Amino acid sequence: MALELTDANFEELVLKSDKPVLVDFWAEWCGPCRMVGPVVEELAKEYEGKAVVGKVNVDNNPGISMQFGIRNIPALLFFKNGEIVDKQIGAVPKSVLAEKLTKQLA
Repeated sequence: MALELTDANFEELVLKSDKPVLVDFWAEWCGPCRMVGPVVEELAKEYEGKAVVGKVNVDNNPGISMQFGIRNIPALLFFKNGEIVDKQIGAVPKSVLAEKLTKQLA
């Protein structure tokens, strides 16, 4: 299951992670976010132990959203060693996200 990331735990779970991290910035009212949500959950299961997969509700966590300049959602950011290494804005097929995440495992 994807981790629920918040303003409070983001640094610990994402920026200090020793594994690659996929973060899904989303909101309840966002249609495309609801399409991406189940895909993010599947990736969380498939990459368990290899990568961290989490979700940030932008309405509840404005701090992180502002810190990373999130203006459009869904926004999926890929982190490695605390740095953004890739991103995807908008709904895309699972294969696109899986490929980007796998690239960070290398």
